[in-house]
Amino acid sequence: MRCGGCAVRVRDVTTAPAVAAAPPVLDRRRRDVVFGTIMLGVLLAALDQTIVGTALPTIVADLGGGDHMAWVVTSYLLTETVATVLVGKFGDLFGRKLIFQISAIVFITGSFLCGLAGNMTYLIMWRGLQGIGAGGLMVTAMALIADVVPLRERGKYQGMIGGVFGVATVIGPLLGGLFTDQLNWRWCFYVNVPIAILVVVAAARTIPSVRAAGKPVIDYLGIALVAIGASALILATSWGGNEYPWGSATIIGLFAGGALALALFCLVETRAAQPMLPMRLFRNPVFAVCSVLSFIVGFAMLGAMTFLPTYLQYVDGDSATVSGVRMLPLVFGLLLASVFSGIVTSKTGQYRIFPIVGSAVMGLGLYLLSRMHPGTGTWLESLYMFVLGTGIGLSMQVLTIAVQNTVDYADLGTATSGVTFFRTLGSAFGAAVFGTIYANSLGPELEAGVAEAARLTGQDPAELAEAASSPQGVHGLDPVAAGPVIDAYAEALHTVFLWTVPVAVFGFVIALFLKQVKLRDSVRAASTDMGDGFASPATASGDSAKLLELAVGKLVRTMGPDTARAIVSGSDTRLDMAGAWAVMQVDLLTRTVGHARLGLIAVRRGVPPEVLLPVFERMVDEGYLTRENGFFALTAAGEREARVISQAWAQWLGDQLERDRGRPRSTELRVAADAIAKRLLAEDLGEGTFAPRPTAPV
Repeated sequence: MRCGGCAVRVRDVTTAPAVAAAPPVLDRRRRDVVFGTIMLGVLLAALDQTIVGTALPTIVADLGGGDHMAWVVTSYLLTETVATVLVGKFGDLFGRKLIFQISAIVFITGSFLCGLAGNMTYLIMWRGLQGIGAGGLMVTAMALIADVVPLRERGKYQGMIGGVFGVATVIGPLLGGLFTDQLNWRWCFYVNVPIAILVVVAAARTIPSVRAAGKPVIDYLGIALVAIGASALILATSWGGNEYPWGSATIIGLFAGGALALALFCLVETRAAQPMLPMRLFRNPVFAVCSVLSFIVGFAMLGAMTFLPTYLQYVDGDSATVSGVRMLPLVFGLLLASVFSGIVTSKTGQYRIFPIVGSAVMGLGLYLLSRMHPGTGTWLESLYMFVLGTGIGLSMQVLTIAVQNTVDYADLGTATSGVTFFRTLGSAFGAAVFGTIYANSLGPELEAGVAEAARLTGQDPAELAEAASSPQGVHGLDPVAAGPVIDAYAEALHTVFLWTVPVAVFGFVIALFLKQVKLRDSVRAASTDMGDGFASPATASGDSAKLLELAVGKLVRTMGPDTARAIVSGSDTRLDMAGAWAVMQVDLLTRTVGHARLGLIAVRRGVPPEVLLPVFERMVDEGYLTRENGFFALTAAGEREARVISQAWAQWLGDQLERDRGRPRSTELRVAADAIAKRLLAEDLGEGTFAPRPTAPV
């Protein structure tokens, strides 16, 4: 049988790659428990991207090392990014359940050690360990959803995972401030330990073990080179003018070494069997533009969210908790603009305008933040933050949509991963560059401010300098002494935001080159989901078959029973709808599970077996099924009906893919497409499509 242009026999699907295997059969209750466990793990990982922002001023006051403050965020993001690339492959190799549990244990260990850190160096080191665990939790979470959630519902579940990132963006700064004020900053990390232990235990009890067929190819050299190159460049920007002069051999060596490593990475990726980031993607102008814009969005978002609490605490005198609350306008602007851009894109098919306007608004927001001073009112500062958040949100969601709209099925995985990878890398660079500008500016400003305060009050400069190291100390000073010190912090942070405006302007210029391409059906259906916009890199190279499944799920998400009935009625089957459903259940369960029992089918439908029994008995009486010791099997006549129904579904799916973006070209993805058609049948094609309704048994 041929699926349109796909020369693949549907009945040979059992020899296909892992995508041909059916997911574990879970009832809805167990599926929800598994999903809750996965969500909890993702929430932990997502929270720790933002929870430390409001705690950083207190951490610096306690541990010292303010020059390295940004590395508390940067080290986490760097190791998380590398882990997401590696862990997806390890999950295929050793089983995703095991890797999910190991990632949670690594996260627990890193969190506990962060809480024990006695100096900034150890805190940065253990944050890196924590990032490895977080990356593993994120990437295996998406893969586990693909293992346990039916195809038709997968988009909804993955959208909820994206929602977790949105929630974490809101509550992270709030929780960080609350723990810092009410307990201790160390509880920002200790709180993860009992929750992560619960995740490990729940995963062991509820998540099924699934391992991909075959051995994945891992681009170790490419991963190592991009990690070395990015780390060297971030170190150079972080240490330059701070630890070492900009013209020193160390800084020049780091820049040269980083550039060389990234150049070698580009060379290696042209020759790797399964490259982490295929260089051919950059021949796609949409991908190239979106990668640059994604980097800039990450740069602005994490940089601002890391240093705005510092401004609010040192300059405005807010507590850690209040500074978290005052960050909400930025977060709400981001969320609202992201949802708005997705809805408009879905309805109009137009996405190009959003990155252009978003970059301009983002630049305006950064400029407005640079104009804040000790006398700026709370409402005006909130407006400035809302403007910045709106600019970020207008771009964030649309960039992934634009990329997925233009690449072939074979590149869905690498292209999606590439855009989110650049955003995370931009976040790491943003935190580092913001930190460098802050440290270089604050030193002389604070020295001058302390000297002025000592001159005005006659106090010991050493005592004033010690008090100026913490927000509480600054605002505990006599107002006359506090004024110059507060001005010093305000001026340093003014410089930070002002120097970032050119980055947003550069993004605006780049956005003008983004091409508008007609929006495909699968992308239009997904454009209102927050998952792709907020999630960290969760799909490594080689996972395009999984994204093909997700794309098909989005295509058929709105398909109703009438479409399914029309497809089956238009086939050459001699069966009515109920009979066709029963025969296909037996066919598919025999192939994927190894046997077909009425109890198993009933569990999948969530109805008592006696409700389904009449239609199966009728199929036995009419000669399409046999029944022996409670197990059903197809007769020759039943095999014929299953074959023609499968052909009709495969043809229909092929036509949908053809209209959406062209049929998959590689053999693996053509086999996957036929396997997905079988999976749609296995998952009952939605409520009421084939299955007899419980209220009207056949």
